[in-house]
Amino acid sequence: MVEGRRHETRGGPKEREAGAGARHRLVFVDRLVVTLIHLRHDLPHSVLALLFDVNRSTVTRAIAEIRKLLAERGCAVPDRPGLRLRTLADVFAHAQAEGIELRLDATEVQVRRPAAGRGGRRAFVSGKKKQNTMKATVIADQQGRTLWTDALRPGRMHDATAARNEGIGICFQHFPDVEVLLDDGYLGLRRDHPGKAITPPRKPNKIALPHVHAAREEARHRHSSKRITVEHALADHKRWKQLTRWTHRRDVLPPTYRAVARLVWVCTVPVDD
Repeated sequence: MVEGRRHETRGGPKEREAGAGARHRLVFVDRLVVTLIHLRHDLPHSVLALLFDVNRSTVTRAIAEIRKLLAERGCAVPDRPGLRLRTLADVFAHAQAEGIELRLDATEVQVRRPAAGRGGRRAFVSGKKKQNTMKATVIADQQGRTLWTDALRPGRMHDATAARNEGIGICFQHFPDVEVLLDDGYLGLRRDHPGKAITPPRKPNKIALPHVHAAREEARHRHSSKRITVEHALADHKRWKQLTRWTHRRDVLPPTYRAVARLVWVCTVPVDD
């Protein structure tokens, strides 16, 4: 109860000043390796502590620090050392400057069900997955490289609503030359931003001539072939075990997803520092 009152008085968790607290028993490289192993294979902190011969709290502290650094780093850009894309506006500005056609899609990660009686419990129930999930919106380029991911939203939120809440409408206004390929879940964006938000062609009337149906199927196939790269990017993210099913605190998932998105192309994209 005493700690609870102190938490309310501070307005949040206790924070250490820079340099305060116990000294690290793991050098930076080891802390980075511990974090990568945890993100990739979801090994428990106690197992990692045993492997590195340190206390469990040392591993927990190292993962929290490195994960935050990775999440805030931003996505690298091929052949542009030093350039990092951290916001949706950064991605649109880069796409307009380089003439890149963007691909946008959303994916869901299963999370634990909120405790009974807690407010907003239904917000995480996905109508598509029929599970408790959180939704990530991802933008990729024509080669499937992740350029940006959002702060994650509750799974019940519609894909188009999540994109609007991130400010995609303002980006369309300020960067009129950028085109974004979308699936049928974003028809509302196509209606609001014609010629910029591009979805597959709609199904023609039943009485339309056969060649009209054939042309529509061919156009849908071309659109799908170009948009498939963002699906490949999402698949790369799900290869990291922590993102197949999230079993930890929900508030830690957003920085974890962003950290993984920054790491997916680390082997193919130049690192600036």
